[in-house]
Amino acid sequence: MSIIITGLLLGGAYALIAVGLTLQYGVARIMNLANGENLVLACFCTFWLFSTLAINPILGILIVAPAAFALNWAIYSYALRPLVKRARTRGALEVDSILATFGLLFVFQGVMILTFGGGYYSYNFLRVPFAIFGENYALNRVVAFGAAVAVAIALYVFLYRTRYGTAIRAVAVSPESAQLVAINVPRTSAFAFALGGGLTAAAGALLSTFYTFDASMGVIFTMKALIIVIMGGVGDVRGAVLAALLIGLTETAVSSLIDPGLTVAANYALFMLVLLVRPQGIFGRSNA
Repeated sequence: MSIIITGLLLGGAYALIAVGLTLQYGVARIMNLANGENLVLACFCTFWLFSTLAINPILGILIVAPAAFALNWAIYSYALRPLVKRARTRGALEVDSILATFGLLFVFQGVMILTFGGGYYSYNFLRVPFAIFGENYALNRVVAFGAAVAVAIALYVFLYRTRYGTAIRAVAVSPESAQLVAINVPRTSAFAFALGGGLTAAAGALLSTFYTFDASMGVIFTMKALIIVIMGGVGDVRGAVLAALLIGLTETAVSSLIDPGLTVAANYALFMLVLLVRPQGIFGRSNA
């Protein structure tokens, strides 16, 4: 039972990271390799808000996430939209966006190293035991999971119960068809990319409460997010959440029962298994 609960607590944080990349890749068609750096930057900002201004990290999400939304909107508008306009096919856009965001990755890293240095950071927030079914777990992980669930529910309601959320899902399915029903595809794509960045920053704020981080570890989170997005089905938020929970459970089980050093191998083994059974992902749509 403890493995299941610990895995779910970890998977909840992973879900927010993956949902952010799902919106950026599935809707805006941008394979953002700087997604992990966006998360780490949010970790540093949350750390600074807590250590300097004594702002609760959970409340800090209300500052960090909107700031990340604005930053990602600017990145899409000024750096990525020219690539979208000149790309003749989706494949060409993916190649261009990979190259562009790969360079952006090093820009983010350089700024963070220049500002915060290359050391490891962590801080003490709610590091007290919390009992669940007779077992003790770190309260900061429980609170982070609860906040992640709240954000995920709000996102689900927005995407599936509002008109603008329906427009976003329509662009994810077919940008060409979305234009035929008067959806502003460029603006919707920019909004989805910015929203994905804001969600990733929210995940970074939550992870910082129990994770030790440094300026160069963003690529680890980017790779995990890519695995989760492809496993769940590109563009499907439900699939990303389910895949994230599976990854969290797999990492916890392998780390507890076998060897912590095998968690990455186990993730890729699960990834390959899902692709063998469902190449389109758990909730992905098969090509006609």
